[in-house]
Amino acid sequence: MLKSFEHVGMTVSNMDRAVTFYCDLLGLKLHLRKKTDDGADLAFLDADGGMLEIIAPANGAKRAVDVPDDTAGLRHLTFLYEGVDQTFARLEEAGVEIKERPRFAYNPEVLQKVAFIRDPDGIIIELAERKS
Repeated sequence: MLKSFEHVGMTVSNMDRAVTFYCDLLGLKLHLRKKTDDGADLAFLDADGGMLEIIAPANGAKRAVDVPDDTAGLRHLTFLYEGVDQTFARLEEAGVEIKERPRFAYNPEVLQKVAFIRDPDGIIIELAERKS
């Protein structure tokens, strides 16, 4: 029997930069950070309902490539916020790369408002808000 969503794992190019982005800017909490046997950096970030596992290989990593519409794969990560407009404004002021400004969601049965940004490695992050 399923208990909950546990985590998503992804590769980043620089652990310090990723932790700063996800924790300081997006509000996740650092749960664990350590080195692996092969010299990579590993961290688990708590997103209050699931974890984000990030791995920074010892030799770095190339920038992420968007998944084309006709290719299976992870398209974006979504984090839920109380106010997308306020969160977006704060991130824009911090110089975060913008993909799509706040708009009403295409799936109003689930979400009210969304916006899209990119993390330091180009991974698409959706900021989402539910109806109050």
